[in-house]
Amino acid sequence: MFTAADFIPNTYTSTVENGNFEWSAPSNIALVKYWGKKDNQIPANPSVSFTLNNCKTITKLGFDKRVISTSLNVTNGFSFDLLFEGKPKEDFKPKIQKFLERVEVYLPFLKDYHFTIDTQNTFPHSSGIASSASGMAALAMNFMSLEKLLNPEMTEDYFYQKASFLARLGSGSACRSVKGNVVVWGSQANIKGSTDLFGVEFPYTIHENFKNYQDTILLVDKGEKQVSSTVGHDLMHNHPYAERRFAQAHENLDKLISIFENGDLDEFIKVVESEALTLHAMMMTSMPYFILMKPNTLQIINAIWRFRAETNIPVCFTLDAGANVHVLYPENVSEKVLQFIQDELVVFCQNRQYICDKIGEGAIAL
Repeated sequence: MFTAADFIPNTYTSTVENGNFEWSAPSNIALVKYWGKKDNQIPANPSVSFTLNNCKTITKLGFDKRVISTSLNVTNGFSFDLLFEGKPKEDFKPKIQKFLERVEVYLPFLKDYHFTIDTQNTFPHSSGIASSASGMAALAMNFMSLEKLLNPEMTEDYFYQKASFLARLGSGSACRSVKGNVVVWGSQANIKGSTDLFGVEFPYTIHENFKNYQDTILLVDKGEKQVSSTVGHDLMHNHPYAERRFAQAHENLDKLISIFENGDLDEFIKVVESEALTLHAMMMTSMPYFILMKPNTLQIINAIWRFRAETNIPVCFTLDAGANVHVLYPENVSEKVLQFIQDELVVFCQNRQYICDKIGEGAIAL
């Protein structure tokens, strides 16, 4: 059984003065939603997600060994520059600072180097697509690449498990953006290897129906999130329906095990849409309460239901904690669904914008 202490290194066997790495890491879309957390970014319930392919963060990490001189009263805190799309981004720095503070015990070399973190997203900035998952996953991959130089005996399994563990400490769902196309995070009795500490690749059979599944993201509202994820998760403390919700997540994850094996798209749709609506229902029934959907979100949902009833095409929706709609469908119906989106749904998108994506494989070294 893994514990967090397993990721604290003893000693490093090598030294390195400077260098750089570059990784891309994708966003992901949860099918069973993680909503509510305990201390140290531990999830209140398990979740499972499709890793995306096109919506990703690309982060380059440069590092140079520092000369720390206490006699000269030089600070021995963290030293880093942060660039977003090549330009300094001061308002991102506090989040990185907090991340470094959380992971220092697991990466004791962090204060030995000055880092230049240069990051960019492949999706439009402020598009309403969460970039914290892809961003923290990409950063964790870079730090693990440096640790592997310092500890060349590190195994590949340990490398990816620790990367996911570190990413989780930056943003919970980031642990599902490291490896695999279907990823489980959180302890689930009948999923081998599942843990609260990091994401694991779904270990059982996945039917052909779900291979190369498509996700078209309809940008209904590109504004800043009405409620931060941290505030949203905190609303689950003392929520009147929290315990039932957490139990429901376990039940729905159980259902997906057999659904992924037998390829039952009708049952998949029921679980995924129910999970999306439950997430929003929990926000509507919290104190304080929030409605994260916009009128156009509901227009899209109703149009999808009508289209599915009329055509029997297995298209469904899911939602994050916002107004945008992820339209999910098998690859073999792509042409008809995309035509439907263009004919009937883009009118509800801000500036008629949407992003076509699909299941991906996780983080990639560049």
